[in-house]
Amino acid sequence: MPAAGQPRGYAVIDVETTGLRPSWNDRVIEIGIVHLDLAGEVTGEWSTLINPERDLGPQHIHGITAADIRHAPVFEEIAGSVVERLEGRVVAAHNLPFDVRFVSHEFGRMGVETPLDHAAGVCTMAWSAEFLPGAPRNLADCCARAGIPLNGHHDALVDAHAAAGLLRHYLDLAGPRPPWTPLLGMSRSFPWPVITGSGAAGVRRGVSAERDPHFLARIAERPSCPADPGRAAAYLTLLDEALLDHHVSVAEADALVGLAARLDLGRADVAGLHLNYLTVLAGAALAEGPVTEDDRHELDLVATLLGLSTESAARALADASASPRPGFARFRLSPGDLVVFTGEMDGARDEWELRARQAGYVPHGYITKRVRLLVAADPDSLSTKARKARDYGIPIVTPDAFARMLG
Repeated sequence: MPAAGQPRGYAVIDVETTGLRPSWNDRVIEIGIVHLDLAGEVTGEWSTLINPERDLGPQHIHGITAADIRHAPVFEEIAGSVVERLEGRVVAAHNLPFDVRFVSHEFGRMGVETPLDHAAGVCTMAWSAEFLPGAPRNLADCCARAGIPLNGHHDALVDAHAAAGLLRHYLDLAGPRPPWTPLLGMSRSFPWPVITGSGAAGVRRGVSAERDPHFLARIAERPSCPADPGRAAAYLTLLDEALLDHHVSVAEADALVGLAARLDLGRADVAGLHLNYLTVLAGAALAEGPVTEDDRHELDLVATLLGLSTESAARALADASASPRPGFARFRLSPGDLVVFTGEMDGARDEWELRARQAGYVPHGYITKRVRLLVAADPDSLSTKARKARDYGIPIVTPDAFARMLG
C-alpha cells in the first residue's frame, strides 16, 4: 500500500460492449480491471458481466450469452465497485478513448460525473508507436510483437491483462521516469464521486451453467397423477416449440417450469410426458423408413435435453414400434406466416429475409400477436422483440434452426 499522498499505480481497464457508439444506445456488458503498481507488477484484478437490459449486439465477437447476462448486475449496482478500483490511479487501456467513452456514458446515465478523461490516462495503443515501432496497433498484434500471451481475446479481464502486460513492457523500456510520470502524481487528486449501495457481487462468464439446473429438476415433486389429454397436449405443445432449435433456452425452461406448475404437473408426470414426446419423435422417424444414424443422434440429443436417461432413445424406438403413441399438434410454418428477426446473425439481415420470402414466409419488422416465429441470434435475447414474443407465446429459434426449416 503506497504511503499517503503517494501514487497508487495503474488501473488497466477493458470493456466489452453491445456496439461501437454509446450515442446509439450501445452499452457496456463486461468490464475488467487489473491493478499494477508503479513497476508494472499485477497487484489485483476484478471483472463482472453487466446486464444492459437490451440485446447483446455482436455475440459472435464477444461470445457473451444472454443466459449468463440474466444473472449479472446492472451498471448502477456495481458503479461503486468501479469507482473504488479506479480512484487514485492512472487509468490505462488499449484504445483508452473507447473504454473511457463507454464507462463515462454508463456513469452519465446515472447522473454521475467522473474525472475519467483519456487525456489523463495511458493508452497502450497510442504509445505503441513509440515502444513498438512498426507494429500494427490492434491488441493482438501489439501483444504478439511484445511477446505477451493473449488467450481468450474479447473477454474483458483477459484483454485487460493483455493491455497490462503491454504497459509493463513499456515501463521496462521507459525506465524510472516514463513519459506519463506527471499523471501519477495528479491521479491522487482527481475528484471521484462517492457512490454508496452499489457493491453487488461480480458475475463471470459461465455462471448460467453453474446456477441454472436442468429444468426438470426445478419442477416440484408431487404425488404422481398422469395428465389428462388436455393438460398433456398443452405441455407437449410448448415443449415442441421449445425444441424447434434442438436447444432449451433459459427463458424456455422457465416457461416450461411455470406451465407445469399451472397445470399441477409433478416432476414424475413431466418426465413421463417427456418420454411420450420422445416416443412420438421416434414414431415419426420410423414412419419415414429405416431409422438412420442421424435419427438416432437426434433422439439421443432430445433425450438429453429432456433430462432423460441415455437408454431412453432406444426405449422410445421400441415403444413406438410396438404401440405407436397418438401424436399432437407439432409446430409447422405455413406459407404467408409472419417471421421476425432480431440480433446480429451470421449473414446480413436482408439475406435472411430474402430466404424467408423465397420459402413463402413474410418477414416482418416488429412483433405482433399475428407473428408466427421469431428468429434470434441468441434464443435468450433481451431485445424488446424477444421480450414481447415471450409475452405473446411466440416461439423463438436460432438462425441455424430456421435454416433447417427452410430446407
